[in-house]
Order: sequence, then C-alpha cells, then structure tokens
Amino acid sequence: MAEHVIPDPAVQVTEVRELARDLVVIPDRRVQLVPNIGIIGGRESVLVIETGLGPGNAAKVLEFAADYARGRRLFLTTTHFHPEHSFGAQVFAGEATFLVNRAQAEDLKVKGAGYLEMFKGLGEPVARRLRGVELVDPDVVYDEAYDLDLGGRVVQLRATGRAHSKGDQVVRVPDADVLFTGDLVEAGQFAIFPWFPPYDADVSGTRWLAVMQRLAAEGAGVVVPGHGDVGGPRLLSDVRDYLRLLRDETWIRRDSAVGEQTIIDEISALMIERHPDWAGQEWIEKGVSCLCSEHPA
Repeated sequence: MAEHVIPDPAVQVTEVRELARDLVVIPDRRVQLVPNIGIIGGRESVLVIETGLGPGNAAKVLEFAADYARGRRLFLTTTHFHPEHSFGAQVFAGEATFLVNRAQAEDLKVKGAGYLEMFKGLGEPVARRLRGVELVDPDVVYDEAYDLDLGGRVVQLRATGRAHSKGDQVVRVPDADVLFTGDLVEAGQFAIFPWFPPYDADVSGTRWLAVMQRLAAEGAGVVVPGHGDVGGPRLLSDVRDYLRLLRDETWIRRDSAVGEQTIIDEISALMIERHPDWAGQEWIEKGVSCLCSEHPA
C-alpha cells in the first residue's frame, strides 16, 4: 500500500449519465477517491449529492450544477463526512443550502481536521487537491429524516445510524426509484472499513449489516454506489451477503480461539477466491479486525 501512488482524484463532468427525468450522475470513472456525484432536479430547486475532493473539484461540480439548475435554487448534501465526499462544501457557501444529518455534522466537527491531515499523507496529487480546504458547518441539520421538496419532486434524506461511519446517510428519489448510498455500497469492490483504532473505530460491521439488510429488503430500481458503476438492487444484496459472510466466518474462527492474523489470512483467501475481480482487497483485513472487536464474548 505504501508504494501505491494514488492518481489525481479529479472529477470530470464530460461523461454525465442521465438516470431519469431531471436526474443525472457525474460518474467516478473508477478513479480512486472520486465519488459518484448526483444532481437531482425539481421545478424549483436542485439537489447536489457530494462535492468531490477539495475546492477545485467542488468548483467544477458547482459550475455544472448551476448551469444545470438554470436559475433554480441549489441544495447540497453529502452521504458522509469523508474527504472525497464532503471536503469541497466551502465552495457552495452562499450558492447552495448545505444540509446533513446531526451525526454527520458531528463527525465533520470532531474528526474532519484529522481526516484532512491523514488524506494529505496519501501522496502529492491528493495533498494538492486538499490545499485551501476549509471545513464549513452545514446550514441545516436534521436528526433522522428530512424530506426535501424540490418542487413536484420530494427527495428523502435518511440517516442510517452508525455503519461505515456514524453519520451515514442515504438519499432516495421515490418517483424515479433511485437510491444514493454513499460508501455503504461500492460496486465491484470490497466494503471499505475505515478501522483505524485508536484514532477512528466508529465503523461497525454488525450495524452496517443491519443497515444493508434493511436497504436490500426495501430495494431500489437503480442504486448509485459511493464508488463504482451504477447498478440495480443486486448491489444492495451483494454487500449484504458479503458482510454477513464476513461476520459469520470471522466469528466462527473467533469462537475457536483462532488468532486474529490467522483469521485475516484465511478469510482474505476465501473472499478473494469468491470475488477475484473485486478491488480493494486490503479492506478485507480491516473488516475482519473490526468484526473481531464486535465478537460477542
């Protein structure tokens, strides 16, 4: 991992994909640290989901969104506080109303500065994107649920509770049957466990699984993951099934008093065999360690 150089995480607005009437996605193009970015319109307002990493990327997103809105009011939300999703919000200040759930706002306040420094250490292209970042407070904070009326289209913002982070949020567009999941779901990639004790241990494999069980049961015709290709409801069930297997295989070995490194080695081999084409193999180890910590004594 230390030798891997992350390429410039630049948002490009040249391959925008229309998912439904007045609803588009700026795709990540499979570039590391670039999220899928959503633009959802109604008669009166437009909602932007995610900013991209840093003010330069956010400026491109804002320019595109303002042109797309054609005079309609702008709103901004982010699926969670991690830098590639939210560390460009300052650019939207005075141009859009920024709203998130309370747990996410607290994550940004408590851990934002630490994540800014950590991400700067990921290499010069990332550090360059993060120059001049200012962490800004949201304009509107909700507790668990917020229905945003864009004018003829209501978008549902829902805090999921602790999972990938404490402040995860999904965004559902009921009339188009589209669900934005943030990093609760990745396509073609092992679930990202930001398990970095003692600095950050808020990710919870068991709670994440519970969230995915609920989302998979609710379903969605179109699922926009945090990273990777837009897909259908199978994306939800794929993550649910992976997390369930990861938990079960980890806890079976933990019950047998197997050492954590042995568990990591065995489960990594198992998961790679099952999903040889998935990226992010390094996250399997983090997931196992997280679930070891959640093993019922």
